[in-house]
Amino acid sequence: MSKPQVGIIMGSESDLKIMQDAAEVLGHLGVEFELTVVSAHRTPERMMDYAQAAKGRGLNVIIAGAGGAAHLPGMVASVTTLPVIGVPIKSSNSIDGWDSILSILQMPSGVPVATVALNGAKNAGILAAQIVGTFNETVAAKLVTFKQELKEKVDTSIREIRIAGFRNDFDDK
Repeated sequence: MSKPQVGIIMGSESDLKIMQDAAEVLGHLGVEFELTVVSAHRTPERMMDYAQAAKGRGLNVIIAGAGGAAHLPGMVASVTTLPVIGVPIKSSNSIDGWDSILSILQMPSGVPVATVALNGAKNAGILAAQIVGTFNETVAAKLVTFKQELKEKVDTSIREIRIAGFRNDFDDK
């Protein structure tokens, strides 16, 4: 087993049901990852240690999911040079997810966090794999296959709609 290239962290275990989507897509694409809980508010020293040691441990990207005030992605980004992908999570104490989205999206100049959609951990995993794929040809090849599979799903949908008898002048040119 090789060292993980992506770190997946979350503010609490309740975020796992969302963040496991990132783990699943990374596993599908053959990207080694680690996954743990790192709370910006309840374990700030752990968060600092994790973020500051990540690059030295061989990580290339960090995916950080958090709900509510969602400080985890930004605080991690403030102490590492690694790319950080923030996943805003609609939590039980959330203001319909907007608090998490804005907390992660509205970062100050000099502390960027790539932000995906609310509960968008799958896209965070894909983006992390794309970053890894810029220097790992095996992952890059798996991403090409993944994108082709997405296209094939759309092509199948088009055929199924046509078989169902719906008009489609665009494809009938």
